[in-house]
Amino acid sequence: MIDAIVVGAGQSGLVATRTLLDHHLTPVVLEAGSEPVGSWPHYYDSLTLFSPAQHSTMPGLSFPADPDHYPLRDEVIDYLRHYAAGLDADIRTNTAVAGVETHPDTGFLVHTNTGQTLHTAGIVAATGSFNNPHIPELPGQHSFTGNTLHVADYRNTEPYAGQRIIVVGAGNSAIQVAYELAEVATVTLATHHPINFLPQHRDGRDIHHWLVTTGFDQLPPEWLIRYVGGTLVLDTGTYRNALDTGRLDRRPMFTSFDTDTITWPDDTRERVDTIIFATGYRPNLSYLEQLDTLHDGYPLHSAGVSTTHPGLVYLGLEFQRSFSSNTLRGVHRDAEHVITALTAHIQRAPAAVGL
Repeated sequence: MIDAIVVGAGQSGLVATRTLLDHHLTPVVLEAGSEPVGSWPHYYDSLTLFSPAQHSTMPGLSFPADPDHYPLRDEVIDYLRHYAAGLDADIRTNTAVAGVETHPDTGFLVHTNTGQTLHTAGIVAATGSFNNPHIPELPGQHSFTGNTLHVADYRNTEPYAGQRIIVVGAGNSAIQVAYELAEVATVTLATHHPINFLPQHRDGRDIHHWLVTTGFDQLPPEWLIRYVGGTLVLDTGTYRNALDTGRLDRRPMFTSFDTDTITWPDDTRERVDTIIFATGYRPNLSYLEQLDTLHDGYPLHSAGVSTTHPGLVYLGLEFQRSFSSNTLRGVHRDAEHVITALTAHIQRAPAAVGL
């Protein structure tokens, strides 16, 4: 029996693998993609981290860049490649998990798209959410003749020159994509609430320095919701200035579609070419449906440890245990928590795994 199977080889899966090795367990890592870098190659071309290199690092390997540099997408991909190469682990690419069921005696059976069935004592579900983008339903949406897409499918500005574009969302991705599209198109941000800007720098230091030194990074997510009020957008002043000067504008969320137009809350109608939804993602865990451990697609868990199936843990869920749970800089804390719980479960049944 395999000690533990890690599903997914993005940042969460790779950190989980390192932590399992540190706990003297031997994992097998299953990655649907062609290399162990998760979803990063599929993000939009200009994606830039909002945390500098010194705060975008995982245990055991510093980010190879100036500490104050904000890494680009392709730099993160290279970093993850090197991280995976430094792990003494069985990482199987082009291997997606098709389903999971409990073993009649102990542990789990993991079925792959390659026709394998693997018996394991534990599972780390670290598949993230990129492959499960969320698009809200609005009246008339299916009759809209313009172009609609989720930001997960956006790559660069080239196809959108001269268009009238609405970007739906109030988070970092929405702002970053809207700002660059405004170079070639007329762009409006449609949001339910005003943009909640957080200065990128304070007293000469990047905000991530203060998040770490004050302990904000490790506060439970309830604190963020209660005292901050929701999504924050990190800004050096560029994005706020774009709104103030009219390069971008923000309007309350439109209410409906009708063929090639949308209707704003004041009942005015406007023709639109493209609508990009930067409306978040949902956990990508459909392979666990047979276990009956999901509720409306979300896992039943406590701080990443399944409340329905001992031996099943999660990693990389948004706000899993803290503000930084699903980030390069913070996922290792959640990994230590859930792998400690998984190790204890495996050690309680030593005969099952030959310990």
